[in-house]
Amino acid sequence: MNSTREVILDATSHVSDATPDGAAWLASAGPYPRSTLALWEERPQAPVVLPCGSAFDVVSAPAIFGRRMLDRMWDEGPGSGPVAEFRGRMLLFAAPGTAQRLPSLLEWEEWSARGRTGGRTGAVPPLLCHGAGDAVTVPAPVGVPARSGSRWLVAPDTRLPWLPGPEILLWAAVRAARAAVRISIFPPADQDAKVYDVSRRR
Repeated sequence: MNSTREVILDATSHVSDATPDGAAWLASAGPYPRSTLALWEERPQAPVVLPCGSAFDVVSAPAIFGRRMLDRMWDEGPGSGPVAEFRGRMLLFAAPGTAQRLPSLLEWEEWSARGRTGGRTGAVPPLLCHGAGDAVTVPAPVGVPARSGSRWLVAPDTRLPWLPGPEILLWAAVRAARAAVRISIFPPADQDAKVYDVSRRR
């Protein structure tokens, strides 16, 4: 039987696949990392549910707005950590503690812009912040299982990935909201073709 490392390396042509180190980092979030890796060794296309709050937090945004946030982070900012899509939502993996801090930062931005039409965050849809005590469905390390509704856009590729904190995600949300005012709400037809160059990540 192939190891998880061999299975993943067999699929290196797919930019949305996690590396073995990335899979190990994901597994480290759960209470039984070796069991998670053993599951992926046997079923490398199986999504799993992992807890937030230790290895990562997750900020979930509607797919279109989340894509705009991601574009801002890569085009004008430091890049992103791992990012997945799950059932019409964008899951941005963030530094632990982000889920607790980001809502208050968004609220402060709105308060500081009182008196201006719409405020600075008026066009930001509600973001779901998952931290300690929450869990999220994580896509399989390789491939896109049929009907799973989950896939990687920026797959984890190291045991210690860089993860954005609440300030960077606040900045990306405000920039994405400003862009939403100027452009159509419909995504471009070739949106799925976008590839994020992780070698640029700061």
